[in-house]
Amino acid sequence: MPDQAKFNKMINFIRDIVFKNVHGNNLIYNICWEDPRCDREVMQINKDSKIVMISSAGCNALDYLLDNPEHVHCIDLNYRQNALVELKKALIQTNYEELYRFFGEGQYAKAELVFKDQLKEKLPANAREFWEKKISYFVGNGAKKSFYYRGTSGTLAWLFMGYLKTRKKLHEKVMRLMNSSNLEEQTYWYNQIEPKLFNKAVKWTISRHFALALAGVPRAQRKLISEEYPGGVPGFMVDCVRHVFTKIEIKDNYFWKVYVEGKYSKECCPNYLKEENYDLLKSRVDRLTTHTTSLSAFLKDHPGAYSNYVLLDHQDWLAAHDIPALEEEWELILKNSKPGTIILMRSAATRIDFFPDFVKEKVDWIPQADLSELHKKDRVGTYGSVYVGTVK
Repeated sequence: MPDQAKFNKMINFIRDIVFKNVHGNNLIYNICWEDPRCDREVMQINKDSKIVMISSAGCNALDYLLDNPEHVHCIDLNYRQNALVELKKALIQTNYEELYRFFGEGQYAKAELVFKDQLKEKLPANAREFWEKKISYFVGNGAKKSFYYRGTSGTLAWLFMGYLKTRKKLHEKVMRLMNSSNLEEQTYWYNQIEPKLFNKAVKWTISRHFALALAGVPRAQRKLISEEYPGGVPGFMVDCVRHVFTKIEIKDNYFWKVYVEGKYSKECCPNYLKEENYDLLKSRVDRLTTHTTSLSAFLKDHPGAYSNYVLLDHQDWLAAHDIPALEEEWELILKNSKPGTIILMRSAATRIDFFPDFVKEKVDWIPQADLSELHKKDRVGTYGSVYVGTVK
């Protein structure tokens, strides 16, 4: 093997080790980075729905409960993500005021006391153990005042906001953008901000493996974007952010606002934090169960005819690193589906071709052209493509 090829292989090995250590030893996502409003348009959830999904931060699983499914199973290899879901469940079982202080405001001076007196005993063992060590994330002490600046994705947001605050005029314009009242105003402020927001230093930083690992983006996804998108990762991010801020109204875009402001508002927040949804969610939250395992292991241990699968983007990694595991996962998904089961997934790539042949035979995928309008409405706007398929 040529020396350069050996060097590249070594570098990629180190990058994968870094990603595994970041992902394996930290809370990664403190919010879901997929738009449930788009999901619910295509998932056809009803009282008979049995949903299997990747946990992430649990925001979207709680959102799906509003459509009255029979059950939602949240699966994640990272027990910290499930601990976050369980904390949200415990707070929903407590009262709305405490729920909003923790997850709406993102900081609460009495968090430790509330945890000890009201939440601790509601949590399963793994979640209890995690939050006994990390409930300080909500107290508001230290440099990171908000929970939304905790975890690796939150740390990345905190670092970026720290950078913005060193540039007073740019920070002021970003805040004006976030408080725009219409698309015309948003576009005006964004056009002023973009050249300074994405300067050479920022573009270099966001294309680095470590920065993307903090955001939960593995090397496989970075490679997909770099190889197929003009301008690579920086070009992709610039185009995504421009679309979000010039084509979609910011007034209810809680995904981006929370990382800029470190908190939600009652007018702009996930559905699980809206007071009008609280009683309904409280009556249904026991229909949501977390499982710390792989999707394949869950399906082996809990066979059934599930109606919906929400796979997020984790198959990008499987396709690049473990084809046998990808094929096994699809075999188990199809074995545990019924005619009409809906499968929803996303990818960093603008198109993918890694579906095994037996999947192409048994799943009808909606053409990408027919999903383009839905994809354009996604308030997050950072995925290259979305896939919706129905089992035959």
